[in-house]
Amino acid sequence: MSTHMQNQTFNLISCMQFADKYHPRSKVITQLVEDNSIHEITYGEMYVRIKKLANALQGMGIKLGDRIGTVGLNTYRHLESWYAIQGQGAISHTINPRLSMQQFEYIINHAEDRIIFIDPIFWPIIEGIHGKLPKVEAYVIYTDDAHMPKTEIPNVHSYESLLEGQSDEFDWPEFDENSGSSLCYTSGTTGNPKGVMYTHKSNRLHAYAATSPECIGMTSRDTLLVVVPLFHANSWSTAYSGPMTGANLIFPGKAMDGESIYNIIENYQANLAAGVPTVWTALLDYCERNNKILHSMKELLVGGSAAPPAMFRTFRDVHGADLLHGWGMTEMSPIGTLNRATAEIEAMPAEEAEKYRLKQGRPLFGVDLKVVDEEGNELPRDGESAGKLLVKGNWVVHTYFGAEAPAVDADGWFDTGDVANIDRYGYMEIVDRSKDLIKSGGEWISSVDMENLAMGHPEVLMAAAIAIPDEKWAERPLLIVVPKEGKNPTKEGIQEELSKGFAKWQLPDDIIFVPEVPIGPTGKISKLTLRKQYADYKAESV
Repeated sequence: MSTHMQNQTFNLISCMQFADKYHPRSKVITQLVEDNSIHEITYGEMYVRIKKLANALQGMGIKLGDRIGTVGLNTYRHLESWYAIQGQGAISHTINPRLSMQQFEYIINHAEDRIIFIDPIFWPIIEGIHGKLPKVEAYVIYTDDAHMPKTEIPNVHSYESLLEGQSDEFDWPEFDENSGSSLCYTSGTTGNPKGVMYTHKSNRLHAYAATSPECIGMTSRDTLLVVVPLFHANSWSTAYSGPMTGANLIFPGKAMDGESIYNIIENYQANLAAGVPTVWTALLDYCERNNKILHSMKELLVGGSAAPPAMFRTFRDVHGADLLHGWGMTEMSPIGTLNRATAEIEAMPAEEAEKYRLKQGRPLFGVDLKVVDEEGNELPRDGESAGKLLVKGNWVVHTYFGAEAPAVDADGWFDTGDVANIDRYGYMEIVDRSKDLIKSGGEWISSVDMENLAMGHPEVLMAAAIAIPDEKWAERPLLIVVPKEGKNPTKEGIQEELSKGFAKWQLPDDIIFVPEVPIGPTGKISKLTLRKQYADYKAESV
């Protein structure tokens, strides 16, 4: 049968080419890592620099399929390197700088990176492990000559010097759209991290879904604050969605405290934002302590871990902004679900509708999901039956990079490691990570629900619930709490708050107050660290 529609090969550089042609004056705004000054560049100006960098990489011998590591915060230079690498058929391997030195070394060697792009603030990591990276041929530091660190390591270039003298014309190659485009490793809380290789096709489909009205719904009229790191979970597709739609992007660099986030939102009138709950907790805390209001913000996407109900209500009632719960993972590119209200939910009384809006949401077109029991039988979609959450779709991992065995079952379903339920409206709710559930006397206690209720206490900033060993019950819950600045919540007051949703036997055996909790590589509370820290803790009854 003859083909009646065009079948053009797809290269992700087309996202930036489209921005250059139709949105050349939209901006990428960066709070610079070097000195916290603000840098602005248009998509049109950026595309010229991308072509220069692509020529420089060609001169360094980069070819189709080569892996190039990037260790950078959210900046315009980091985004430029994504496109210069991927557009010529090489692989941009985003590396999380918060990983341990051992994991850092492991994934660079496992990926066999030929070149490493890196922010100057992370250069000490390379100084410590350079001799253990046999495949790395050169380093490019995301800065100019004036801010270059001193080093004895050979073949180290400043980013800006690499662009000097390069042609601003580049002939982008054609290749199979199923070719790899980018590589991201899981955070590796247990065992070695696993690599997920995204393709030009999978990223395109994921970006289409991410920009749809059922998801982020960006347009050229929007300004998106990109708090989610470019090095984490494919940047939640913002690196592609911004240029595709012509939306302005704001990159905060290393300025991630509540005051800095507030100021950059207000100064540039950001109306959309994407990030993990810990960032929004800091923002709301700053606003509360300083009587500040977010004037321009309309919607904030939150993912990575469950956000407490109090956070939703504060954004809505105080700041007039809608917090949209999303869910996904590195293996899903990463977006799987987003919580927008259907017409049926909007028609419900406010209190009933809120119960649905607090869930992780409904899948985007392109993703399917189901919940199964231990024998693999699909459970009813009744909003109560909880089991293993399985997913499949065009942007879901099939096989980890370098692995032989598929990561999916015989029917193509990937086990997420989450425990969830799905209701009759299609809303999915994460009950817990399977490794974070607390099993006391044979009965399950949700750490997520306990944390969310605890954070509803007006004097609690952050909370983490973990299991500690118990001779009689096997495990018992321990709650670790960070009070708000200047506040002194009591154990009894928090227990009273928890009693609104938990039976007496489910309440934590003890509550510990700490000034801060450990934050893991992806910006979430590190329960692995807390479990190690309190492995031998003997609870004092509240």
